[in-house]
Amino acid sequence: MGLLLGVDIGTASSKGVLVRTDGTVVATATRAHEVSMPRPGWVEHDAQTVWWADFTAISQELTARAPEPVAAVGVSGIGPCLLPVDIDDRPLRPAILYGVDTRATVEIDELTQALGKQTILDRCGSVLTSQAVGPKLAWLRAHEPQTWAATRRFLMAHSFVVRRLTGSYILDHHSASQCTPMYDPVEHRWIRDWTELIAPGLELPQLCWPSDVVGEVQPGVAEQIGIPAGTPMVAGTIDAWAEATSVGVTAPGDVMLMYGTTMFLVEVLDRARRSPDLWGTVGTFPGTHNFAAGMATSGAVTEWIRKLTGASSFEPLVSEAQQSPPGSHGLLMLPYFAGERTPLFDPDARGVLAGLTLRHTRGDIYRAALEATAYGVRHNLEAMREAGGQARRLVAVGGGTKGGLWTQIVSDVLGAPQQLPRQTIGACLGDALLAAIGIGAVKIEQSPEWNPISTTIEPQPGPAAAYERFYPLYRELYPDTRKIAHALAREQRIGGS
Repeated sequence: MGLLLGVDIGTASSKGVLVRTDGTVVATATRAHEVSMPRPGWVEHDAQTVWWADFTAISQELTARAPEPVAAVGVSGIGPCLLPVDIDDRPLRPAILYGVDTRATVEIDELTQALGKQTILDRCGSVLTSQAVGPKLAWLRAHEPQTWAATRRFLMAHSFVVRRLTGSYILDHHSASQCTPMYDPVEHRWIRDWTELIAPGLELPQLCWPSDVVGEVQPGVAEQIGIPAGTPMVAGTIDAWAEATSVGVTAPGDVMLMYGTTMFLVEVLDRARRSPDLWGTVGTFPGTHNFAAGMATSGAVTEWIRKLTGASSFEPLVSEAQQSPPGSHGLLMLPYFAGERTPLFDPDARGVLAGLTLRHTRGDIYRAALEATAYGVRHNLEAMREAGGQARRLVAVGGGTKGGLWTQIVSDVLGAPQQLPRQTIGACLGDALLAAIGIGAVKIEQSPEWNPISTTIEPQPGPAAAYERFYPLYRELYPDTRKIAHALAREQRIGGS
């Protein structure tokens, strides 16, 4: 039947894969890029030089190595994002990224007051936060009126590529469910009155499911990307949900922990549920529902430490951190270096490193960062359980699973095992799987067979006991330092630092 091409556009890199219909990986490709942070709280990507350039380069590289034709294409990307385009689909400004971009705090407050916090939660499944697209559109309209006047449509990373390849203006139901307060996750439709209030005159994309075939590669672009004209393409979705699909997180109680630039969690629910501390979303397939949670940083902090300390790679940092005991010789970090998303929803939270002495080493600091992420995961899982989630099975994915130390620390802090699938190459594998489902080469219930579990990380009793002492201190540190952190965040905005 041919090969499936999957491409994922991530925060710090894009990845692609060629896969056979039985899940066998034929070839992979990666392209690194960076985000732009022109002001405090702003995080952006240029759609042309990042999204399109990455997709084109990866597609060309993989199709040139393909031993047989590509049968279908799937794409995912960071999200929810906001890329305004004009009537000819030309990007009007850099894309405003997901919850790590916190510029729309005023609009969040204004819309919450106008519509009602509980009403929004009941109708949309989530309260308004920096993750939601609605306030970002309101910000664009208020602060960049000339851009808004030219805006006709809005795209995300994956729907931008779909539009370029097929001409279809679509958005999958899951991504739409993160466009709060514009989408109804029960009736699976746009909320027209709220959408008109926020973005009057905006043309809304046609809604579909991630595995739906939404068009074919057009002749005008086929040669540029190396994919034959007429190749079917599915709608795709936001990267975390593609990745959850790729590792068989499909049954109620399944949770994916995605170790990336940020830490992201997706739990499959037995039914639609609501929590003011989490994101309630539509799932990847019809009839499914999820809780989602996301930390604003994880791998971003470890990369910051690597650069700050002059380490040429992560290997020496990991080696030094392994020499530090659980608790990092009495160090405790809050990983809120870019504010925090769930369950705090506090864009003015800031990073804290408590307990420093002259005896502490670079390895202690690096381990404290890994432990901080683990504490954040535990905090989010506790919020999920309190809201009715079950968290019976944890599946770990992403680049942070390599090496073993980080995942071991997380299991020790959680007191729970984590399963690692055979392939941890990322959401691009899920994109290929969605493409296979879309053309009928694979059934949805067969998806776990694509990527079976190969390893289980079990918690260690000794470290787990130590972390039981430190975790309550972690939970106390944020409320005890919040007032100071907020004052410093105000100073940073005033100073433009």
